[in-house]
Amino acid sequence: MNDRYVAQWLETLARLAKQRGFSVECWGNSGKLPLLGFVRTGNENAPRIYLSAGIHGDEPAGPPAIERLLRDDHLSPSLNWTICPLLNPCGYAAGSRHTPEGIDLNRDYKQFRAAESAAHAAWLKGAPANDLYLSLHEDWETGGFYLYEINNSPVPAFGEAIVEAVAEVIPAESRSVIDDHRTAAPGVIRHSPSPDEPDNWPEAIYHFVLYPHLSYTFETPSSLRIETRIRAHIVAVKTALELFSERRDKEV
Repeated sequence: MNDRYVAQWLETLARLAKQRGFSVECWGNSGKLPLLGFVRTGNENAPRIYLSAGIHGDEPAGPPAIERLLRDDHLSPSLNWTICPLLNPCGYAAGSRHTPEGIDLNRDYKQFRAAESAAHAAWLKGAPANDLYLSLHEDWETGGFYLYEINNSPVPAFGEAIVEAVAEVIPAESRSVIDDHRTAAPGVIRHSPSPDEPDNWPEAIYHFVLYPHLSYTFETPSSLRIETRIRAHIVAVKTALELFSERRDKEV
């Protein structure tokens, strides 16, 4: 993969997003590559869903999962959307976790050393609050699917149900401790809104500084075929949307 391929892919994805009724906003640049956001507001009373991928360029299943969700029209027009399909395009082109300057963007949402994270944060501050946060990641150290769940919203969480649905594609990670976090159930890490490292905030923690909401970060194992990982992300997103809508309606 190279910059030219990624630029062409982003152009194709932007055209697809417009066909699905999204506005396309360029909120910054990563080298010569654009940083894009897709926004669609259908109902001011409907919840806003935030979906991101590609913050680590060596986790390549997330961006094509978003493309597939758009192409197959799985992102309901009855919901309001903010989508960042590729947060680290230079890293994605290079197959690197880091930016060309060696910065891990998912540890840079407090210090903002990178142009990418600084521009992203500035853009988010001008956007409406999100009710559900979904982020697509991968983990080369695990063999099963797992997720991080953070919740300070009135909507009851449903991490176990997501893991159960994804198990048809990838079984839950079986270890009781994953990445130094003890699981609350197989494949479910319930994380506090506080960062593990005080000065190295991930994207999910930064969102919690902005507003209360329900947050899921999905992790598929890098050792599996990419098509399997893409399918798992799609199932996770679709399940989260269905359950969030059901549970929120009961609360409202």
